[in-house]
Amino acid sequence: MLIGDVARRAGVSARMLRHYESLGLVRPTGRTDSGYREYSGEDIRRIFHIESLRSLGLSLREVGRALDDPGFAPAELVDGLIRQTRERLAAETELLTRLRRIDAAEPADWEDVLQTVALLQALGSKSAGARQRAALSAADEVPVPVEALVEAVLDESDPNVAGALRWALAQSGEDGAALLAEGLGSPSAEVRKRAVQSIAELPDDGTTALLRDALTNSDAVVRGYAALALGARGAADVVPTLIDMIVEERNDVDAADVLSALAGDPAVADRIATGLLDRLAHDTMGSSARRRLTQALADIPGDLTTGALVDLSHDADRAVALTATYILKLRETR
Repeated sequence: MLIGDVARRAGVSARMLRHYESLGLVRPTGRTDSGYREYSGEDIRRIFHIESLRSLGLSLREVGRALDDPGFAPAELVDGLIRQTRERLAAETELLTRLRRIDAAEPADWEDVLQTVALLQALGSKSAGARQRAALSAADEVPVPVEALVEAVLDESDPNVAGALRWALAQSGEDGAALLAEGLGSPSAEVRKRAVQSIAELPDDGTTALLRDALTNSDAVVRGYAALALGARGAADVVPTLIDMIVEERNDVDAADVLSALAGDPAVADRIATGLLDRLAHDTMGSSARRRLTQALADIPGDLTTGALVDLSHDADRAVALTATYILKLRETR
């Protein structure tokens, strides 16, 4: 079969077939009397093999090795191709994400585009200082798509930068709460924690509902931050969760502070005191947990709390008794 016929059947140009020949990948079995290349059935099969391997992303050099080297290991090569393809896809995905974010910023001119690109790069900088400056710029100077801010917030490990990013997100006026809520289901505990902290710092415009959903999260840390935020907003139904936090020594000081604020309502104060005393009455409660519960009574007003502290000042646990006695003296001086 002549080169033109082979080119049509194989879908390869005659020029490429000559290139294959120059590389030694495939050589026509013979020549016609007129000197034209003539390919046998075996030659054509080899051409199809070459094209199949090229479709996998192999270079022509790798194709030659695959076809001619008896010791060639296809599994190793395929693993390498998989790795390269994943890297290429990741790079393309990152580029697509960046382009979408630039488009979402609605740049008016190329200067806006360059500013947005520079800010997005700064948000991904290895320098915490650069990331923090970018976060502050995102709120004051260059508009950054909310998706970029949410991603940065959920990825940020530096507490100072994270605070700046949460502030920038709150200042953006965009609805990032729903995107942050997706982070509550992350397999990473740190991402879940950052998500609930960020939701808690957003204005109370639909975020309360998200925080209430977070109260049922399987992650105790998420539940705790949600309870702290809701309690600070005056939600008295989180009292049991806050008391659990004191018992379990999870942000127990913050939980006690929120209970103290909620206790400004006399009815709620009695509920808090009753909840704390119920936990103190448990026989299985450890000494350190009982002492923390006693300390939490310090800023809970009412006769119920005072009577309980008097009883606790005679508790068999000396640490609890001393704590109750000290609190009673403080209450007397107020």
